[in-house]
Amino acid sequence: MSKPTLATVWLDGCSGCHMSLLDTDERLLELTERADLVYSPIVDTKEFPEHVDVCLVEGAVSSEEDLHKIKMVRERTTTLIAFGDCAVTSNVPGMRNPIGVPPLFERAYIENATTNKQLPSSVVPRLLPTARPVHRVVKVDVFLPGCPPDADLIYNMLDDLLAGRVPNVAGARFGR
Repeated sequence: MSKPTLATVWLDGCSGCHMSLLDTDERLLELTERADLVYSPIVDTKEFPEHVDVCLVEGAVSSEEDLHKIKMVRERTTTLIAFGDCAVTSNVPGMRNPIGVPPLFERAYIENATTNKQLPSSVVPRLLPTARPVHRVVKVDVFLPGCPPDADLIYNMLDDLLAGRVPNVAGARFGR
């Protein structure tokens, strides 16, 4: 029997959740003995696989690129986890929502610029009108809040899922 597959995806967030995943230290190696890590910013795979058993998604859905990626990830994933406060509530990326994209870009690229005062046309991904939590775009199976979630909580959740148990995320904390 083959091992279950595990993936992580990074949308609009700070990478703190992935840093907390790395903070599981040697337990991460133990998890990879039980599951194949098939896609993640911490591995070199370029294409999201056709089928993934468990995927942790960090970050809010803030750009057209994020929207396309999360829909594809959902289609190809059995158990999708909103990983951290940005994925669960849109948190920091959602702070732009009351401002709107045009005034945000004006402030960042015109008013605050000292040189080359112009709006980006090719480098910055096209932003959606609002940053949204993952569950506002696709079905989420497990919510793992925290900014970032504690390494022990991440490990215990993955341990439960890989053992076929319903994960207990009751110990989740908001903030650090």
